[in-house]
Amino acid sequence: MSARHHHQAALLAGAALASLSFAQAYAAEPGSSASGSLEVELETVIVTAERRAAPLQDVPLSVASVSGEALADSNFRVVTDLQYLVPGVQFDTTNGSAFQIRGVGSTSWDYSNEKSVSLVVDDVVMDAQRDNGLLGLTDISQIDVLKGPQGTLFGKNATSGVIAVTTAQPDFGGFSAKGEFSYGERADRAASVVVNAPLGEELALRVSAFAQGQEGPGRYTVLDRPFNSFEDYGYRAKLLFRPNDRVEVTYAHDYGHHWDNNNRTTVGGGSAFFTELQIANGVTPGLTNDDSADSHKGRTESSSWGHSLRGEIQIGRDTLTSVTAYRDTRFTGVGPGNFAPTDKWAFVPFNEGALKSWKFSQELRWASPTGGFVEYLGGLFYNRLDQDATQIQWVTFGAPLVTAAGTPLTSYFTTTGVAGDPGNAVRYRTTSISAAAFGQLKFNLTPRLTASLGARYTRDDNSQGIDFFWMDPVPFTGVPVTFTPTGQAPLQTYGEVEGENISYRIAGQYRLNDDAMAYVTYATGYKPGGAAFVGNNYSPYGDETVESIEVGVKSEIFQRRVRLNLDLFRSEFSDFQTSLLTFVPGNPVSVIAVGNAGGLRSQGVEASFAWRVIPGLTVDGGLTYLNAEFTDYVYNATTDYSGTALSNAPKWQGAVGLDYDGEVGSNLRLRASFDYAYRSKVWSQIGERPNTEVPGFGMANGRVSLSPVNSDFEFGVYGRNLFDEYFSTAFEQYSTMSLTHRVSRDAHRTVGVFARYAF
Repeated sequence: MSARHHHQAALLAGAALASLSFAQAYAAEPGSSASGSLEVELETVIVTAERRAAPLQDVPLSVASVSGEALADSNFRVVTDLQYLVPGVQFDTTNGSAFQIRGVGSTSWDYSNEKSVSLVVDDVVMDAQRDNGLLGLTDISQIDVLKGPQGTLFGKNATSGVIAVTTAQPDFGGFSAKGEFSYGERADRAASVVVNAPLGEELALRVSAFAQGQEGPGRYTVLDRPFNSFEDYGYRAKLLFRPNDRVEVTYAHDYGHHWDNNNRTTVGGGSAFFTELQIANGVTPGLTNDDSADSHKGRTESSSWGHSLRGEIQIGRDTLTSVTAYRDTRFTGVGPGNFAPTDKWAFVPFNEGALKSWKFSQELRWASPTGGFVEYLGGLFYNRLDQDATQIQWVTFGAPLVTAAGTPLTSYFTTTGVAGDPGNAVRYRTTSISAAAFGQLKFNLTPRLTASLGARYTRDDNSQGIDFFWMDPVPFTGVPVTFTPTGQAPLQTYGEVEGENISYRIAGQYRLNDDAMAYVTYATGYKPGGAAFVGNNYSPYGDETVESIEVGVKSEIFQRRVRLNLDLFRSEFSDFQTSLLTFVPGNPVSVIAVGNAGGLRSQGVEASFAWRVIPGLTVDGGLTYLNAEFTDYVYNATTDYSGTALSNAPKWQGAVGLDYDGEVGSNLRLRASFDYAYRSKVWSQIGERPNTEVPGFGMANGRVSLSPVNSDFEFGVYGRNLFDEYFSTAFEQYSTMSLTHRVSRDAHRTVGVFARYAF
């Protein structure tokens, strides 16, 4: 049996026993009931998928819920690692990077492009291109993944889903603190601390901070430096004011800083001279190449911070909620594309971009209490995002930066300049404004039958301008240089795209018995068009819409020891906004063009399972089958992509996991967790080209700890990618030089130790 079929067989066998690793309900902690009957019941998972607290099993929607404890036990560190925890979730590292749910998501360098998957942290939409508002996973209460169109109730109109993160609230119960430290291979380190402090009867403060990082598995061979390393640090502070039982106000402030030096590495396909030059400098191009012989380091670095004020007021029996937020981001990206020492060969030695973003949002919601014949919720939403981006791309087409005689090169080409303009750099300024009114009515027709209807009116205004300016090259090149622009001056330097839409959602659910519920949901969604520039040319694109239907069953059986959920879904997208790697005249490297495909279909089936085997032992898992393909996409009237798969959309994706917490001997507590996630092959670019096929892979992770019974101290070992299975995350053709790939740090095994202490 091949390795690929071995992985699939193992996953399918495990999925027959378990569901959604860490992503469905976790079992309750071992109880002390005299009868013991409650000790084997699964814990009720509460979600806010409809902007109200409700049991997961009562919501007519496919939702995966990851608890904060499950995140801590998973050994993962960043929110993008959800792709390894929740089947049906993907993260595309190319073209600006973005989440996908059920294979669908937009990745684009166009700053006016909206995200298909909306990341929401404590009710605040994180819509800036380089701000996810959540670097570390410290002090997280819960993450809920809502699949399918979610425009009716959640912030911006997300066409393929929402990832809703809830951080821990301050607690009036008393002073507490906890800390954790871990260290492993390649200097894999993480430290965090959380302090909760009541400040009287009406105020409580909670502060968390973290720092984490790891050296990369690859090397800059010429520079003798680690390659694909990262460092993160940040903090969050929340102040809760509760003067009485009808008013609650929470102020939150967070800051995060990220740095990494991940970049492409070569796979092959270049000239014999280019390949030999890399080999001579310690790099062998290939499918497992982690190294770069570039003598110019790449990096990405960002800082983001924000403020939010959330207030809830009970007015009669209803609740008024207000969420006000401001966010600010600074990002720098340096991505040289030489792959060889620049004194011997250079292609794109200077490729740097910077982004500044500012965002303000305001949301108001008015909600009735639950339980009556009619439940209602309505609200208003406003969001303004401003982004200011600059880019330089200075190329030499292979000429080394120093001649054989040692003379520095003083003549470059610039793809970010245009003929007749003195500039050698380009600037984009984008403003995206969205305003919406939304509401939902829910009718509890009988004790078993419920129906709901929701709608949202949205108006968007996206604008973008382009201009060129001069950037002093000496700090980069070391000497004065002249530039030859490769592009033509744009015919239009400013564009604006307006749009409006009414989306709606209709859902019905019927309780078959006390343990099972069936539901059907029909929903539509919308994304506004954008004012893009491709190769300096104004290239706007239109709105994207979707119609989706989902049918499912949720059940808890065997005295709530087993939870089994199953759903079938089908989404039809019209004018789907997609990105394509292409070339424009005069530009030696590929660019990302964003435009509308005629149609896209995403359909499949999802299953999840959780089983409390015995007190303290839970087995869970999940499996997703997906078919996401273009139904109508002819690019440039020459290439027909209809019938081909969407990029980064695996047909099979699943996970299984075990979690144990119990006593061993008379005075020791053992905690152990293990999970295995698998996804089948994908194509990293549209068109199913053989050289962009990313093979399927699996990843196993584990964690074991011991501590004295009733102790606040815990010590253990952890491991990520225990079987050391190598995988790429994307393949990209870099000009005509070489096929390149991107590699995750988790494509190599990491084993380490950790310690926790709480009081």
